[in-house]
Amino acid sequence: MSTPPLILLLSGSLRAGSSNEAVLRTARAVAPEARVETVRYDGLAELPHFNPDDDQDPLPPPVAQLRAAIDRAAGILICTPEYAGTLPGSFKNLLDWTVGGTEIGDKPVAWVNAAAPGRGGGAEATLRTVLGYTGAAVVEPACVRIPVDRGMLDADGLIADAGVRRQLGEVLRLLARGGSTR
Repeated sequence: MSTPPLILLLSGSLRAGSSNEAVLRTARAVAPEARVETVRYDGLAELPHFNPDDDQDPLPPPVAQLRAAIDRAAGILICTPEYAGTLPGSFKNLLDWTVGGTEIGDKPVAWVNAAAPGRGGGAEATLRTVLGYTGAAVVEPACVRIPVDRGMLDADGLIADAGVRRQLGEVLRLLARGGSTR
Protein backbone atom coordinates (compact mmCIF):
# COMPACT_ATOMS: atom_id res chain seq x y z
CA MET A 1 0.00 0.00 0.00
CA SER A 2 1.36 3.42 -0.92
CA THR A 3 1.78 6.32 1.45
CA PRO A 4 -0.99 8.93 1.14
CA PRO A 5 0.08 12.29 -0.27
CA LEU A 6 1.11 14.88 2.32
CA ILE A 7 -0.68 18.24 2.29
CA LEU A 8 0.97 21.08 4.20
CA LEU A 9 -1.51 23.33 6.02
CA LEU A 10 -0.44 26.99 6.24
CA SER A 11 -2.37 29.43 8.39
CA GLY A 12 -1.92 33.14 7.88
CA SER A 13 -3.26 33.86 11.35
CA LEU A 14 -1.30 34.05 14.57
CA ARG A 15 -4.47 34.45 16.66
CA ALA A 16 -5.41 31.46 18.78
CA GLY A 17 -8.89 30.25 17.95
CA SER A 18 -9.14 32.05 14.62
CA SER A 19 -11.65 30.91 12.00
CA ASN A 20 -8.69 30.23 9.70
CA GLU A 21 -7.28 27.82 12.26
CA ALA A 22 -10.71 26.18 12.57
CA VAL A 23 -10.76 25.57 8.81
CA LEU A 24 -7.33 23.93 8.89
CA ARG A 25 -8.09 21.87 12.02
CA THR A 26 -11.24 20.65 10.28
CA ALA A 27 -9.25 19.83 7.13
CA ARG A 28 -6.95 17.70 9.32
CA ALA A 29 -9.98 15.94 10.77
CA VAL A 30 -11.39 15.03 7.35
CA ALA A 31 -8.01 14.15 5.77
CA PRO A 32 -8.28 10.36 6.36
CA GLU A 33 -11.59 10.29 4.48
CA ALA A 34 -9.92 12.24 1.66
CA ARG A 35 -7.08 9.67 1.63
CA VAL A 36 -4.42 12.25 2.34
CA GLU A 37 -2.15 13.02 5.24
CA THR A 38 -1.86 16.56 6.56
CA VAL A 39 0.69 18.41 8.62
CA ARG A 40 0.26 21.90 9.98
CA TYR A 41 3.15 24.32 9.77
CA ASP A 42 3.34 26.12 13.10
CA GLY A 43 6.50 28.22 12.76
CA LEU A 44 4.94 31.44 11.43
CA ALA A 45 5.72 33.45 14.57
CA GLU A 46 9.35 32.28 14.63
CA LEU A 47 10.27 33.35 11.10
CA PRO A 48 12.73 36.27 10.99
CA HIS A 49 11.85 39.35 9.00
CA PHE A 50 12.70 38.70 5.37
CA ASN A 51 16.08 40.07 4.36
CA PRO A 52 17.47 39.15 0.93
CA ASP A 53 20.97 39.16 2.45
CA ASP A 54 19.93 36.23 4.65
CA ASP A 55 18.34 34.26 1.79
CA GLN A 56 21.44 32.13 1.25
CA ASP A 57 23.08 29.08 2.78
CA PRO A 58 23.07 28.61 5.62
CA LEU A 59 19.48 29.79 5.91
CA PRO A 60 18.17 30.92 9.29
CA PRO A 61 16.93 27.68 10.97
CA PRO A 62 13.22 28.65 10.95
CA VAL A 63 13.44 29.39 7.22
CA ALA A 64 15.23 26.11 6.53
CA GLN A 65 12.46 24.31 8.46
CA LEU A 66 9.75 26.10 6.45
CA ARG A 67 11.37 25.24 3.14
CA ALA A 68 11.89 21.62 4.20
CA ALA A 69 8.21 21.33 5.14
CA ILE A 70 7.21 22.73 1.75
CA ASP A 71 9.62 20.41 -0.03
CA ARG A 72 8.17 17.30 1.73
CA ALA A 73 4.59 18.20 0.83
CA ALA A 74 2.71 17.02 -2.25
CA GLY A 75 0.52 20.13 -2.00
CA ILE A 76 -0.23 23.17 0.16
CA LEU A 77 -3.52 24.40 1.59
CA ILE A 78 -3.58 27.99 2.83
CA CYS A 79 -6.17 29.70 4.99
CA THR A 80 -5.39 33.32 5.84
CA PRO A 81 -7.30 36.33 7.08
CA GLU A 82 -7.29 39.67 5.36
CA TYR A 83 -5.85 42.64 7.23
CA ALA A 84 -6.17 46.16 5.85
CA GLY A 85 -7.19 44.81 2.45
CA THR A 86 -4.28 42.42 1.98
CA LEU A 87 -2.37 39.56 3.60
CA PRO A 88 -1.27 39.85 7.22
CA GLY A 89 2.35 41.03 7.37
CA SER A 90 3.54 37.88 9.12
CA PHE A 91 2.09 35.65 6.39
CA LYS A 92 3.44 37.85 3.59
CA ASN A 93 6.81 37.48 5.33
CA LEU A 94 6.45 33.68 5.17
CA LEU A 95 5.70 33.88 1.45
CA ASP A 96 8.63 36.24 0.88
CA TRP A 97 10.92 33.53 2.26
CA THR A 98 9.61 31.09 -0.37
CA VAL A 99 10.39 33.30 -3.38
CA GLY A 100 14.14 32.62 -3.32
CA GLY A 101 13.75 28.86 -2.94
CA THR A 102 12.65 26.28 -5.48
CA GLU A 103 10.57 24.13 -3.12
CA ILE A 104 7.21 25.70 -3.95
CA GLY A 105 7.76 25.87 -7.72
CA ASP A 106 5.13 23.80 -9.57
CA LYS A 107 3.71 22.60 -6.22
CA PRO A 108 -0.12 22.36 -6.18
CA VAL A 109 -1.45 25.13 -3.92
CA ALA A 110 -4.97 26.20 -2.98
CA TRP A 111 -6.62 28.37 -0.39
CA VAL A 112 -9.82 28.60 1.58
CA ASN A 113 -11.23 32.07 2.17
CA ALA A 114 -13.03 31.86 5.54
CA ALA A 115 -14.03 35.54 5.62
CA ALA A 116 -17.59 36.79 5.78
CA PRO A 117 -19.28 37.31 2.40
CA GLY A 118 -17.88 40.33 0.59
CA ARG A 119 -14.59 40.22 2.49
CA GLY A 120 -11.21 38.60 1.94
CA GLY A 121 -10.85 39.50 -1.75
CA GLY A 122 -7.76 41.62 -1.13
CA ALA A 123 -5.99 38.75 0.61
CA GLU A 124 -6.93 36.40 -2.24
CA ALA A 125 -5.65 38.82 -4.87
CA THR A 126 -2.36 39.37 -3.05
CA LEU A 127 -1.97 35.65 -2.44
CA ARG A 128 -2.49 34.94 -6.15
CA THR A 129 0.11 37.58 -7.07
CA VAL A 130 2.75 36.36 -4.64
CA LEU A 131 2.19 32.70 -5.51
CA GLY A 132 2.72 33.67 -9.15
CA TYR A 133 6.19 34.91 -8.24
CA THR A 134 6.99 31.66 -6.43
CA GLY A 135 5.98 29.51 -9.39
CA ALA A 136 3.36 27.62 -7.38
CA ALA A 137 0.69 25.75 -9.36
CA VAL A 138 -2.60 27.23 -8.14
CA VAL A 139 -5.33 24.58 -8.25
CA GLU A 140 -8.28 26.80 -9.14
CA PRO A 141 -11.12 24.34 -8.37
CA ALA A 142 -9.65 23.85 -4.88
CA CYS A 143 -9.64 27.60 -4.09
CA VAL A 144 -12.94 28.06 -2.29
CA ARG A 145 -14.88 30.42 -0.06
CA ILE A 146 -16.25 28.93 3.13
CA PRO A 147 -17.42 31.76 5.40
CA VAL A 148 -16.89 30.64 8.98
CA ASP A 149 -18.46 32.13 12.08
CA ARG A 150 -18.20 30.98 15.69
CA GLY A 151 -21.65 29.37 15.57
CA MET A 152 -20.39 26.78 13.08
CA LEU A 153 -17.81 25.36 15.50
CA ASP A 154 -18.31 22.39 17.79
CA ALA A 155 -16.87 22.02 21.30
CA ASP A 156 -13.51 20.95 19.83
CA GLY A 157 -13.26 24.06 17.64
CA LEU A 158 -13.98 22.13 14.44
CA ILE A 159 -16.53 23.03 11.81
CA ALA A 160 -19.48 20.73 12.45
CA ASP A 161 -21.38 21.30 9.19
CA ALA A 162 -21.27 18.08 7.11
CA GLY A 163 -21.41 19.99 3.82
CA VAL A 164 -18.40 22.11 4.74
CA ARG A 165 -16.51 19.01 5.86
CA ARG A 166 -17.24 17.33 2.50
CA GLN A 167 -16.11 20.47 0.68
CA LEU A 168 -12.82 20.52 2.61
CA GLY A 169 -12.33 16.83 1.82
CA GLU A 170 -12.77 17.59 -1.87
CA VAL A 171 -10.27 20.46 -1.64
CA LEU A 172 -7.71 18.06 -0.15
CA ARG A 173 -8.41 15.43 -2.84
CA LEU A 174 -7.96 18.00 -5.61
CA LEU A 175 -4.67 19.16 -4.11
CA ALA A 176 -3.44 15.57 -3.76
CA ARG A 177 -4.19 14.99 -7.45
CA GLY A 178 -2.54 18.25 -8.44
CA GLY A 179 -5.87 19.57 -9.64
CA SER A 180 -6.66 16.80 -12.12
CA THR A 181 -10.14 15.38 -12.01
CA ARG A 182 -9.07 11.78 -12.61
